[in-house]
Amino acid sequence: MSKEATLYSPVIKDERGIVSVVFAKDHPGYDDPEYQRHRAGIAEAALRYVPGQPVPDVVYTEEEHATWRLVNAELAEKHRRHACREFLAGKERLALPDDRLPQLGEASAAINEATGFRFSPAAGLVEVRDFYGSLADRRFQATQYIRHFSMPRFSPEPDMIHEVVGHGSHLSAQRLADLYELFGKAVRRLRSKEAVGMVSSVFWFAMEYGLVREDGEIKACGASLLSSCAELERFQEADIRPLDVASMAGQGYLVEQYQPVLFCADSFAHMEEFLSTFLITVSDADPLATT
Repeated sequence: MSKEATLYSPVIKDERGIVSVVFAKDHPGYDDPEYQRHRAGIAEAALRYVPGQPVPDVVYTEEEHATWRLVNAELAEKHRRHACREFLAGKERLALPDDRLPQLGEASAAINEATGFRFSPAAGLVEVRDFYGSLADRRFQATQYIRHFSMPRFSPEPDMIHEVVGHGSHLSAQRLADLYELFGKAVRRLRSKEAVGMVSSVFWFAMEYGLVREDGEIKACGASLLSSCAELERFQEADIRPLDVASMAGQGYLVEQYQPVLFCADSFAHMEEFLSTFLITVSDADPLATT
């Protein structure tokens, strides 16, 4: 997990049952009461959601659809240059609309048909064991809000662009989806906070910010990297290191900043083998025994 405070906006419910979202002063929605009400309504619907039920639709504003069109078009161009083949195959299979924000339910249906995974709505940041435990059941808990229109190219939190473009494309690619399930199964069987924290750090540097070599070039594979217009242009300026569990577990990070250190696999097959070996063998007794 991040080593410093972040701009994640906690969801709270008061004694009267009223749901609200608390924004930090630096959040672009801090001075926008309409955006705050909209976010609170989305969060309330997610809190009422029962797994297995249809995912509730969200009525998005025209500003939000415009934000999607702008960012989606920029990402599409950058993906052609920087994304790894496995991600691109998943994105093509998912086939998100270009002209409007997709509903989480329609994206979930496409993913489920491709790999058996599905989305379920989350009000905000999900507790670590809860999040990874759902992956073991081939369920990904995703937010349904979108970033504030005043900062379309940046979100301090994982919004719909991050969830459906980044993780949705992953979950539509069978080999990547299988790795998500392995992460979930590893956390579900682990008991120690140290071991779970190590798995979470490896997830961050592999599934969120991982890199792979293809045809002599370094390509982006991680969902966070592939849903960030700006960072996709700058990731090769990072300190790029080979895959190593101990290094990944010990490397701190801030979720609201460009990552200064990234890890690169020799190929997608190498990343697949590295992660599978780690996730199958990691233990409470000696989390670093696989390194």
